[in-house]
Amino acid sequence: MRKILGAVLAILFSTGMIEAQTAAAPAKPFFIHCGTLIDGKSDQPHKNVFVEITGDKITAIPAAVPGTAKVIDLSNETCLPGLIDTHTHVLLNGDITSEDYDAQLLKQSPEYRTILATVNARRALGYGFTSIRDLETEGAGYADVDVKKAINNGVIPGPRMHVATRALNVTGAYPLLGYAPNVKVPHGVQVVDGPDEARKAVREEISYGADWIKVYSDHSYFVKKDASGRDILDDTPTFTIDEMRAIVDEAHRQHHKVASHATALTGVHNSLEAGVDTIEHGDYISDEDLKTMAARGVFYVPTIYVGVYVAQGRADAGAPVWLQMTRIHEETFRRAMKAGVKIAFGTDAGGFDWKQNPAQEFKYMTDWGMTRAQAIRSATVTAAELLGMQDQIGAIEVGKLADIVAVAGDSLKDITVLQKVDFVMKGGVVYRKGATGF
Repeated sequence: MRKILGAVLAILFSTGMIEAQTAAAPAKPFFIHCGTLIDGKSDQPHKNVFVEITGDKITAIPAAVPGTAKVIDLSNETCLPGLIDTHTHVLLNGDITSEDYDAQLLKQSPEYRTILATVNARRALGYGFTSIRDLETEGAGYADVDVKKAINNGVIPGPRMHVATRALNVTGAYPLLGYAPNVKVPHGVQVVDGPDEARKAVREEISYGADWIKVYSDHSYFVKKDASGRDILDDTPTFTIDEMRAIVDEAHRQHHKVASHATALTGVHNSLEAGVDTIEHGDYISDEDLKTMAARGVFYVPTIYVGVYVAQGRADAGAPVWLQMTRIHEETFRRAMKAGVKIAFGTDAGGFDWKQNPAQEFKYMTDWGMTRAQAIRSATVTAAELLGMQDQIGAIEVGKLADIVAVAGDSLKDITVLQKVDFVMKGGVVYRKGATGF
């Protein structure tokens, strides 16, 4: 019997049906040769740099390259850290008007919208965004959790995702609106009223996979004058302060952060009173609230391009205030920079069609007063800090994940070259190389 058992085991081992418990062979390093390297830490670019990558990490800069090593030649390119977009909607495909938005929720099933979301995630990665924070599914439930899971499991290509699932708003404040009372229609958010409902909703969203909690703090915008005669943008607030505080307290109690859609004066102020972590859009923020944001380290995600993109269409649909909002937004953005507020790159992609490159945002940021180096940092080190991942992404640095993109130009001289990323690596895996893409 012993001889028979030994023979069987020998056969199983030899055919691979049983594997000996030996340590996996170490990953073999390879190298990237960057003609110019913008590492995300310094404003000064580095020339002719070799970066060593082992597995999914950066292991040496500059690197000594063995003669037989694999080298990816980007010697005619500028290498940068993988870009980070901190405000996207992969389950949305443009919503200039309510008709655009309503059609997606009423005529497209959540399953079909999820299929489109996988395409949008792939586009985001192809544009050079190796990480995104996706701020709600706009009526598609918890589909973002599954898109994230499919990416993490290698089922589909896409960026590293932080997701906010359903988002929160109050009765009567968020589409779909305007239908007859007897017609039941879906909503783009989870509708909650009162502090207890708000807490329960936060618990539910976290239990189903939300990384962030998203709240809508205002709607119905209008322009008025302040004491000095300056135009300010105000709003109708949604949640009461008690409701907002319940949301933030419950999220923070469970070690999750809160992003607040706060476009105008009252929404921003109430959000800060409640203790949110990021202000999204912020077309108008008072000087006092900017001081509060700077003092507390609250991030500002201005999403400039989407406001420009939707303004005319929404004005034509009966909301002319949107044409005034861009001018007010620029003035706020400039005051935020002067006040020392942390500004993170975010585009609201999905509010405009994903066929448009979200990197258009960089040009607006520089037109509104940022240096090109500041704009790049907003989408690298600052965005990584917003995500709480500054020890893993946001810079080309030893020990960090090998998220690297490249362009055939100098982004410190022409920021628009970031709309033409032709090399994308995420976690040591190349997803795009050359103009042909994937």
